[in-house]
Amino acid sequence: MVLEPFQKSAALSLGVELELQLVNTHDYDLAPYSDEMLRLMAKYTLPGSVVPEMTSSMIEISTGVCETPSQVLAELSQIRDALVKCADKLNIAIVGGGTHPFQLWHERRIYDRPRFRELSELYGYLSKQFTIFGQHVHVGCPDPDAALLMLHRMSRYIPHFIALSASSPFVQGQDTQFDSARLNSVFAFPMSGRAPFTLSWDEFGQFFSKTTRTGVVKSMKDFYWDIRPKPEYGTIEIRVFDTPLTVERAAALAGFVQALASWFLHEQPFMPQEDDYMVYTYNRFQACRFGLDAVYVDPPTGQHMPLRDHIVQTLRRVGDHARKLGASHGVQLLSEDAELGTNDARWLREKQGRERLLAEVVRQGALRFRGRE
Repeated sequence: MVLEPFQKSAALSLGVELELQLVNTHDYDLAPYSDEMLRLMAKYTLPGSVVPEMTSSMIEISTGVCETPSQVLAELSQIRDALVKCADKLNIAIVGGGTHPFQLWHERRIYDRPRFRELSELYGYLSKQFTIFGQHVHVGCPDPDAALLMLHRMSRYIPHFIALSASSPFVQGQDTQFDSARLNSVFAFPMSGRAPFTLSWDEFGQFFSKTTRTGVVKSMKDFYWDIRPKPEYGTIEIRVFDTPLTVERAAALAGFVQALASWFLHEQPFMPQEDDYMVYTYNRFQACRFGLDAVYVDPPTGQHMPLRDHIVQTLRRVGDHARKLGASHGVQLLSEDAELGTNDARWLREKQGRERLLAEVVRQGALRFRGRE
């Protein structure tokens, strides 16, 4: 196996993927309607794509290559509106969120595709437990070495992304006490975690060759890293976001990534080090468990501080880049949420505290996704 060449892409271009829940409208449990949804969606001319995912109660949408967060929002909104129309015809609903609050993993069906069947045979019950829902953000890089440098710089901000997007507090009817329980399912896979610390594409290619020679992996798709290079697109792909409850928040998060990437490219604010990863797993756990109330350990100094304070500082630091990119509105919303300690996990818990019925929380989540709540 040879690592494919890193394709050219426009620096700071964006692409967003969202994995979404299909639920019925009588008890709001997951519903295996992806084939029917795909058939109906094929009648629409839309940007990006709509494809199946691991189990048949999931569907993934993606934008095309976008220049700005407002273009991301426009494309996601267009696809969302078509999804809602198709779901209404089937008497089902579309919901965001990183986990379905009360679905039972053993009831899921693996979608009938060769790769999904192969993964199911390899990973057993983990495949059905992978009925979880994330947002992936691609950002274009000018060349492969710049991509690796950006990947390792971006790794310092993984806790920020987790806390701001967290929307998976409930699993199988229980409050997990995590803001992002979804990532616990990802961590179970052997090729999850962080990318190796390499800053040149040649060195990364040597790592890839060694790994493929072992037979453990066959392609880049087999790496479930928090951030991975995507040479076929000329991007890095950030994979730790829970799917937000709204497309507006998804676009805001993409704008934050783009503003950070612009700061990295134009100001070269710091050089990443292997030692940055000494606190990586701890910071990631804190963000998953406590969300915006997490403690953040600054990698270069070892200073402990509230994660929300570091998020606000970071958003201010990239403010000029956000303005130039048209990302100011979304970045400002994220900053306000950080200061208030508000994310989608909190919204879900507050709804459950009021309703005392997770099915009703899902119903209201479906209204929120379609822009009516």
